[in-house]
Amino acid sequence: MSSASGVPRPGPHRALHPDTRSAVDAILDDVDADLARQFPGDDAAAQPVHTAYLSAADADPGTPAYWGEQARAIAEAAAATLADLADAPIADLVLARLRSNPIVDARIDLEDGYGRRPDAVEDADARRAGETLAAWSADRPHAPRVAGIRAKGLGAAERARGIRTLELVLDAAGGVPDGFVFTVPKLRDVRQVDAVNLICADLERAHGLSEGALRYELQVEIPQAVLGADGRATVAEAIHRGRPRLSGLHYGTYDYSAACGIVSAQQSLTHPVADHAKDVMQAAAAHTGVWVSDGSTQVVPVGDPGQVAAALERHHALVTRSLKRGLYQGWDMHPGHLVTRWTAVIDFFRQAMPTAAARLQAYFEHVSGSEVLDEPATAMSLALVIERGIAAGAFTAAEVTTIAPLCTEARLQTLRAHGGSLGG
Repeated sequence: MSSASGVPRPGPHRALHPDTRSAVDAILDDVDADLARQFPGDDAAAQPVHTAYLSAADADPGTPAYWGEQARAIAEAAAATLADLADAPIADLVLARLRSNPIVDARIDLEDGYGRRPDAVEDADARRAGETLAAWSADRPHAPRVAGIRAKGLGAAERARGIRTLELVLDAAGGVPDGFVFTVPKLRDVRQVDAVNLICADLERAHGLSEGALRYELQVEIPQAVLGADGRATVAEAIHRGRPRLSGLHYGTYDYSAACGIVSAQQSLTHPVADHAKDVMQAAAAHTGVWVSDGSTQVVPVGDPGQVAAALERHHALVTRSLKRGLYQGWDMHPGHLVTRWTAVIDFFRQAMPTAAARLQAYFEHVSGSEVLDEPATAMSLALVIERGIAAGAFTAAEVTTIAPLCTEARLQTLRAHGGSLGG
């Protein structure tokens, strides 16, 4: 109906029937509960920027400091190459990190990086690994904040050996050290996750721990971990079977590429099969609180100066590429990788911080004239840039508030707690 002026007049209000509203609520209340349980949001803890893999044959309490010393020596010898990758202030921050706390997350490796050895030898190395983990837990903040092992996997030929190794490590450590996590390699079937949960539950009982105290990661290095026989994304179901014990997914570059038939010369983090696997991992892990880590490169900075420079430039480019793709963690296999890991990470977040801080300042101020009108989800993402950068030592909270006075750590935490809505 229209008025004489031609402007439509509002008609009678036609509301949903109360029974329909109740039926909608009955359906969606269950949906809301399921989504809240399955997708609780990002882990509030700081994700490590890397995981250093150390052979159990070599790792000891002094390994992190030794890696830091070796990394500084490589950085000093390749100063001209590093000057092309980052400016002097970033280089100073990198050297400070290599002196104080070069390794944030470490796995003492008793799997592929260790090989098959007589049981008596592996037993001894497993016990020494447990003693090393206990020593690291007492030496923080200079020792890794997160540390654990990669034991052999759950395949029929190695299952008993992997379980025994895990038991011996925890016995020698005197229990489960603070920050302990173990990596389960070669995921192929979601039922393997059920088995890991049973192992964790019984070890928690044996060590007098609360349920869920033991944390583990799954290594995605076989295509069946991404796509199962039934056509479903194995890794997505594995996440929801594994939480809350499951803390991360690690991509295994070379086993995965080889299993897909990629020739060795083309196996890399940048190959399309690698990107596909990691895209699925990221999508499956989004909003679950499970971290995703990129894999490794086998190219290390050794040899003549030209070879060292080429390896450093290559690793720096790989880390930067991963960061741009939202993969904020990766593997480091050599002390030289620490140099370019920290250079790339610190540079990435220092470059991102001024824009992120300015946009958050505008968001907090409700500035309608801003060139960019950010959504709450974008504000959350911008806050994560700030929080990740501070955790990595790329800048300080004071540097952030110099640019954006409203972007205090307390306000960023409030933003996270309220899912992106504006706090007072």
